[in-house]
Amino acid sequence: MTPMVAKVVNEALIVQSVDQTYAEAHDRRLLIVDDEEKVCSLFAQCLNERYSCETAANAQEALDWLQQEPFALVITDIQMPGLGGIELLRKINELHRDTAVIIISGVDRTQRVIDAIRMGAYDYLVKPCDLDVLELCVDRALQRRTLLRNARKYKEDLEKRNLELARRKGELERVQAQLVHSEKMASLGQLAAGIAHELNNPAGFIFSNMEALPQYLNRVGRVLASYEQAFLNEPDAARVTAAKAEADYQNVMSDLESIVTDSYGGAERIRDIVQNLRLFSRLDEAEIKHVDLHEGIESTIRLLSQYYSAPSIGLRREYGLVPPIECYAGQLNQVWMNLLVNAAQAIADRGGEVCIRTSSDGKTASVSISDTGKGIAPEHMDKIFDPFFTTKAVGEGTGLGLSISHGIVVRHGGTLTVESALGRGATFNVSLPIHIQGNGVGAKNTREV
Repeated sequence: MTPMVAKVVNEALIVQSVDQTYAEAHDRRLLIVDDEEKVCSLFAQCLNERYSCETAANAQEALDWLQQEPFALVITDIQMPGLGGIELLRKINELHRDTAVIIISGVDRTQRVIDAIRMGAYDYLVKPCDLDVLELCVDRALQRRTLLRNARKYKEDLEKRNLELARRKGELERVQAQLVHSEKMASLGQLAAGIAHELNNPAGFIFSNMEALPQYLNRVGRVLASYEQAFLNEPDAARVTAAKAEADYQNVMSDLESIVTDSYGGAERIRDIVQNLRLFSRLDEAEIKHVDLHEGIESTIRLLSQYYSAPSIGLRREYGLVPPIECYAGQLNQVWMNLLVNAAQAIADRGGEVCIRTSSDGKTASVSISDTGKGIAPEHMDKIFDPFFTTKAVGEGTGLGLSISHGIVVRHGGTLTVESALGRGATFNVSLPIHIQGNGVGAKNTREV
């Protein structure tokens, strides 16, 4: 077998495979249209051995046939009463794009042939035509039709697969981004826990000493006051007065109390920051534990003092009776962090109020965080939890906060939804089960996304 013959055989096998892949019931059905009954009968008798043939006496009858059931090929005369073959060809191209057309005419004019081919006819045969030529022409027309149809179907399948690949690529990018974010959050948690651990002891020393310092300062002040009341001879009194003036004794004593008070407040803040870092990271809780939601929310608020200490942002708490819930507290604190930051940023420009409400029905715990900001546009509501989607300016947000929060809540067996009216703020509602089921987050790794 020569290479050329082998190539032809392979192509034929491919065509045969394609035909089998997309074969349809009407692929062997022909419609013969001619106002001469003898011509219709002759063509039908010639082609009936290999194909299923129907006949029509005019173009309208042919269109009626095509309306009722599909045909693979129409063989039509060009001159008929009423609509001619060219008009029939135009209608078929418009309404039945999978149907091939062969024109047969007694008029042998080059321009007419060219016009018919340009309009989409596969071939143009001149009467009287050889029946073998007609049969060969029909075979070639049907093969071409099959190739064109299969090419279109392959294109459609390819486009569908491309869309699926694009969707899967987006999913992989989302998972990768969440994994990277989870790793970063885990590293940040480890860093926070390490800093909190290292600061805990020295901060404890400072705070303990600052608690005792006001008492000691008061005692020293009483001693100095006793010396001032003692009788001194004139040289000693002059020397003491000069020393007090040089040391600015009166101002120093009045400032010491203020310094001690401020230092005590600073030591308190250091202690609270260390405690909040430990509560927020909770890396020592690698298993699900019963956690007080309010404690986690409050520790997060204290870490966000840069937002919630501003006079333009009000914070209202409406805490209900919520029993401790089973969860990974560190992960849920990420949720509170993201939602509270978004709420504060939504009202940062014009000021407003953030409200936190909690409640429980015994089976689930509910947390809603509302703001009085500008709200979310309706066209963004369906995308709000999509990875990388953000309405913030470039550089101000990654678009991952809400997506990751949604994933954390879902993996805990809960739901995260949003309600918003443009110009009237937004409310994010978190619902969490009090007890996580066996197939919930407890069965998953803490870094799973």
